[in-house]
Amino acid sequence: MLKVILDANFLFIPSQFKVDIFEELARILNQRFELVILSPILDEIKRIAREGSPKEQQQARLALQLSKKCQVIYVEQEPNETKDDVIVRMAREWKCPVATNDQKLRKKLRDIGIPVIYLRQKNRLEVDGEPYF
Repeated sequence: MLKVILDANFLFIPSQFKVDIFEELARILNQRFELVILSPILDEIKRIAREGSPKEQQQARLALQLSKKCQVIYVEQEPNETKDDVIVRMAREWKCPVATNDQKLRKKLRDIGIPVIYLRQKNRLEVDGEPYF
């Protein structure tokens, strides 16, 4: 089954743009898939839910609800690694696409040949790159 790693900002799409990411992922992937959230990413969402602005806290709480539909995988974040570096490392290791709207992360992933799923025109998801699936 295809793993898809979700970045934190991807789980904010439903509250920001009213797009059903689960329905859209099913449409574009057209196969069975497993949504994965890495532990450092989940920790980041929890931090935003505690410390963000009131609007960010509300969006983070919804993201935490959505994360319950995903498998959380504990991954050690090395001292010199950013959260993006952890995502890149795991995507490379598992040979799986990443769902993110972060421009820098998207470029980093595309430069090493990892497909990226992102929000296009604020209303649908699209895959950038040659999919593994």
